[in-house]
Amino acid sequence: MKLNKLGSIVAATAMCASVLTVSASAADFPGSKSITIVCPYAAGGASDTTSRIFASEFEKAIGTTVMVQNTTGASGAIGLETVRNSNPDGYTIAYMPVESTMLAALGYSDLTTNDFRFIGRAMTIPAAITVNADSEWQTFDDFIAYAKEHPGEVRVGNSGTGSIWQVAAASVEDVCGVEFNHVPFSDGAASAVTALLGNNIEAVAVSPSEVYTNVEAGDLRTLAVLGDEASSVLPDVSTATELGYDIVIQGWGGFAVPKDTPDDVVEILEKAAETAINSDAMKELLASKGYEHAYLSGADMDAKAAEELAYYTELIPSMGIVME
Repeated sequence: MKLNKLGSIVAATAMCASVLTVSASAADFPGSKSITIVCPYAAGGASDTTSRIFASEFEKAIGTTVMVQNTTGASGAIGLETVRNSNPDGYTIAYMPVESTMLAALGYSDLTTNDFRFIGRAMTIPAAITVNADSEWQTFDDFIAYAKEHPGEVRVGNSGTGSIWQVAAASVEDVCGVEFNHVPFSDGAASAVTALLGNNIEAVAVSPSEVYTNVEAGDLRTLAVLGDEASSVLPDVSTATELGYDIVIQGWGGFAVPKDTPDDVVEILEKAAETAINSDAMKELLASKGYEHAYLSGADMDAKAAEELAYYTELIPSMGIVME
């Protein structure tokens, strides 16, 4: 699926308008002018909820009105295009999901994280490999050994074609030298988990929070978490890295501005973002959703995003994904 012509026209118009607008500087930023956070997903979802609690705390820290605008379409590309093509004056901020490192490789847009400067990362959501509690696989090693001996037989459910969870399973294939039968569920991870409970598939690659209830009930078993540290939701489950596998695949959410935003303005935004992200309100919200509070500075997140962009740009084409 490509950006439609209307989306391209809107983006081009925004770009032209930005040329006519004088950029802000720290001397008068932010003043009384309001700041808009563009969330590229619909109202009511996790990204929207995170954006709105951040906006509330960010408003206190920055000292001016902060609004959230939902601009949806093309797996987030439309909203991110809006910010990329906005005037780089610090008044338009994007909620940036991990998918921002994948959009170009998936064919949604030519947009990448190189078009932005992060002002901070708020959270991470690790992938995890989960199977039925009565399956023959007691450990992740067991699971990988079986997959090696039975290429293409293990059906692994995910939350949709091209989703971060499908990419997570593909990364396991890449690192471990195995081949799965990927089963995407276009209506989300919950349907994949239901299919696993019904023994219609053998495993799922979704987040710990999406299987937690069934793991606690004894119906499912999580074999490994693919985050960079243990999950607060399933703290007793080892990470793949701890088990000797160099696999770290996780969703994340942060905030960024167009790359040409002046350094002094970015510095102001970054300080306010750090305060907002590390607030008790933000930490409590993330914990209630089963997400990991994982603040990173803008510069550190720029480097992290560049690393992931390079990895996904190489990995995704090898997956043979065809977007409809």
